[in-house]
Amino acid sequence: MTDFSFSTLGLSPAQVENLTRLGYQQMTAIQAKALPPALSGNDIIGQAKTGGGKTAAFGIPLLNKLNPRDFGAQSLIICPTRELATQVAKEIRNLARYQPNIKVVTLCGGQSIGPQIGSLEHGAHVIVGTPGRLKDHLRKKTLILTRATTLVLDEADRMLEMGFVDDIEDIIKDLPEKRQTLLFSATFPENIKKLSARFQTNPMQIVVESIHSEQHIEQQFFLCKKNEKRESLLTLLHHFQPNGAVVFCNTKQTVRDVCEHLNNENISVKALHGDMEQRDRDQVLIEFKQQSCQVLVATDVAARGLDIDDLPAVVNFELPRDPDIYTHRIGRTGRAGKSGLAINLFTDSERYKIEAISEFQQRKIDYKSVDALPDNNKYMQPPAYATLCISAGRKQKVRPGDILGALTKDAGIDGSAVGKIEVLENSAYVAIERHTADNALGRLINGKIKGRKFKVRKL
Repeated sequence: MTDFSFSTLGLSPAQVENLTRLGYQQMTAIQAKALPPALSGNDIIGQAKTGGGKTAAFGIPLLNKLNPRDFGAQSLIICPTRELATQVAKEIRNLARYQPNIKVVTLCGGQSIGPQIGSLEHGAHVIVGTPGRLKDHLRKKTLILTRATTLVLDEADRMLEMGFVDDIEDIIKDLPEKRQTLLFSATFPENIKKLSARFQTNPMQIVVESIHSEQHIEQQFFLCKKNEKRESLLTLLHHFQPNGAVVFCNTKQTVRDVCEHLNNENISVKALHGDMEQRDRDQVLIEFKQQSCQVLVATDVAARGLDIDDLPAVVNFELPRDPDIYTHRIGRTGRAGKSGLAINLFTDSERYKIEAISEFQQRKIDYKSVDALPDNNKYMQPPAYATLCISAGRKQKVRPGDILGALTKDAGIDGSAVGKIEVLENSAYVAIERHTADNALGRLINGKIKGRKFKVRKL
């Protein structure tokens, strides 16, 4: 029997202990296949489904060879979107906890460049960024990559789809030729092979099954009338009553329309699309992860980097044309061995999409009519939590334990009523059971965190 324990990789005891603390019990398929050759210094071209743990598959090797005393950029991770870059940077920081003073800097567009330049002046071991902003820093000479020994191209297929190939080429010119290049992609089209041939040296190709297992994700398809699609979505949400669901739409306008409709029907819902400011997107994702919002209506691009370990359901309000994108969407549920539900709405004119998915999955797809669902008089319950936003974060040296202490020890709130706590650069978010939220808000407004008063508001 194969041993999937991280202790078999020859990592330091501190690194293995940190992985255990983070909940990495056993290696996933992509980790088991990619980590040994990556730790040996090989170039990797890896294909794995979303949620397969690929961040650790490249994060562990790059951290393993960092020199903590050298504050030059030693690793560069290029991501297609801000959301994914933010998520990856957060995971790398967690993986790096066993090493003191490892600095990870995120360089993305949609955010002021000044503070980024300031961060780079203080040095950074790992850079995570999007192509456009990385090019800006290279042009300004605020980012120097001459000491980088590892390059990671994450979700390379999306970067090519978004037209970033020239930008990637320009960035790679600034990297040393002698380096390790790790390329990861959910799909493996011909242009990925060409990209690999240009930027990698004898890469080891690793493929992990990308069609999602029936045991983990239950897929249900429902036919509805074109003019009744939004009502049909409401019917399905009330029928299945998921604790949380991401509803995918193909355009930003449809996201807005669906969001407005659900909101009018008293469903706790938030939109996530490309026209939103980064700060607003971050806040929406936190509210959703903290279970103070039940339904997230999103476009594909906006949902990149949406990494939730325990997402009960994905709903396709509109099916994508590409079965690969469908596979990617539904792969956001049923992660880490948990079961998930994929609910799919379609109209008569969209039957060709069902046929494409059927061919891709090599199985017959059964469907029902939404009208045939029994009326069970169920309604989605309001969210369990409310989120409080505190105007202090890492820059103010505030940690999750400080917020928990202010709520439990100082304000007398029961610890069981406090949910997830997320601390960002200049703000922090804490989930509080809904019935206790107003009391907690009043206590925090009138109390102190680490001996200081901060502004607090309920979202």
